[in-house]
Amino acid sequence: MISDSDVRDYVRDGVIVVQQVLDQQLLTALRLKIADLTASAASVNAHNDVYDLEPSHSPQDPRVRRIKLPHKVDPLFYDVVRQPQVIAILKKLLGPNIRLHGSKLNMKSAHYGSPVEWHQDWAFYPHTNDDILAIGVMLDDTDMSNGPMLVTPQTHRGEVWNHHGEDGCFAGMIDPDLIQNEIKLARPCMGKAGSMSFHHVRALHGSALNTSDRQRNLLLFEVAASDAWPLAGVKDFQEFDSRLLAGGSTITPRVTPVPVRIPLPPPLRQGSIYETQSAYTKTYFTRTVS
Repeated sequence: MISDSDVRDYVRDGVIVVQQVLDQQLLTALRLKIADLTASAASVNAHNDVYDLEPSHSPQDPRVRRIKLPHKVDPLFYDVVRQPQVIAILKKLLGPNIRLHGSKLNMKSAHYGSPVEWHQDWAFYPHTNDDILAIGVMLDDTDMSNGPMLVTPQTHRGEVWNHHGEDGCFAGMIDPDLIQNEIKLARPCMGKAGSMSFHHVRALHGSALNTSDRQRNLLLFEVAASDAWPLAGVKDFQEFDSRLLAGGSTITPRVTPVPVRIPLPPPLRQGSIYETQSAYTKTYFTRTVS
């Protein structure tokens, strides 16, 4: 699915987009599943282990901004990251031994889909090495009008910015005044439905409010080289190894000299990135909803 030139681009920039990796049959099944999950949110009035809700959510008009850990919610989502063509890409970018770290489905619905402030994923889950990336599966046609993910090339080789607020607690976002130059250089990850972006765990990224009349669902998988171990520890080794996507198990972490900031003290509002970031008023993207 990708060439050696694509791999060089990823190493240089920390981000690539691969067009139309998934077929229409799988996309249709995913959309039906998401529609069912959204309809079921009518019975939910607060965030829970499955749903993160938009501020304007109501039982009469269910509005979901995230499905948490979709690979655990339904096996159909897990099937996406285990597609042979996806595994082939991951092996070229990360090597033969890879593990799923986590997943989420960010649902940017038309007119009100929430923004995500500028951040680096590395700030949330530092590991013993940074051979880690996130896959962004575009479940809808994505262009500048419906809030694409914006990634700044080559920031994966630079500093790890401070993601803490003035109160000293983890904020899950960077003070936008500190990264104005980097924001100007950001590139949108766009493509037809079924396309995928791959961005390095230290790459700076964010996305704006969806003000268009089209939805923009983005299914995200975090994938690590299997010898990258989370600095927060492994609570259940059997479960940890159950997420191997390719290659074998190892109990020998590879440790490399990469900069790390621990996401402690914990955020004022714990939960999804939306909740964590909502505790802070100094933002870059408009949060207004209609």
